Amino acid sequence: MLSFDVIWNKMNKQKPIITVKNLSKKYNGLQAVNSVTFEVFENEIFGILGPNGAGKTTTIEMIEGIREIDIGDIEIDGIDVDKNPDKAKELLGIQLQDSEYFDHLNLCEILDLFGQFYSRKVDPKDILDKVELSSKGKSLVKQLSGGQKQRLSIALSLVNDPKILFLDEPTTGLDPQARRHMWDLIERLRKEHRTIILTTHYMEEAEILCDRVAVMDEGKILTIDTPDNLINELLKKGFKKEIKIKEANLEDVFLDLTGKKLRD
Repeated sequence: MLSFDVIWNKMNKQKPIITVKNLSKKYNGLQAVNSVTFEVFENEIFGILGPNGAGKTTTIEMIEGIREIDIGDIEIDGIDVDKNPDKAKELLGIQLQDSEYFDHLNLCEILDLFGQFYSRKVDPKDILDKVELSSKGKSLVKQLSGGQKQRLSIALSLVNDPKILFLDEPTTGLDPQARRHMWDLIERLRKEHRTIILTTHYMEEAEILCDRVAVMDEGKILTIDTPDNLINELLKKGFKKEIKIKEANLEDVFLDLTGKKLRD
């Protein structure tokens, strides 16, 4: 019987840009990641979901080349991450949830500096425009709101024009307007022919944005499928919510009353 990954690949005529095989990692005898195998396809938004301690961060850091692999193989666009980590990293853009920047540099200067790290000439104004920060080029990071800092972290991940973006809980702590605008930004980045790996604790976010999600717990992948298929499989088991879900929720009411304009 064909695996879901193979069926998805055949149906969508996509090729894997990330291949993970039998990946494992231990810390002081604790099995943080246990024989994880999956593929991510080109131009896909792929979600990795799981409770705290599930192993998703360790898995992602091994893919990014930040953490050493104990057992297993990872290929990024045909490049063996263990053998050629620097070459693989050239394809990646990594947005971190918590970041510290240079206090006395403005946003354009920070982007120029990051460009030098990659030996690349960048256009700060163009990158800031992509993340709706075009008016903040001369601002210091400490002058930015929480949502603006999140968008700056994504701007910095774009400096090397990566094929693959890793977004770590990009909407944590954002108000409803900023959260919805972040969703729009992620979709726009995908339309630039980028593949996006997303971690989030917001299930609605994963359902709206992700083509497929992997659900992890205790170091293992429990399932990989489209959000719709996973929901339908649960319903087939006879699952019923105790509270009937309405067409709108309180966030929709909030946005209807206060508007969808980004508040910066």
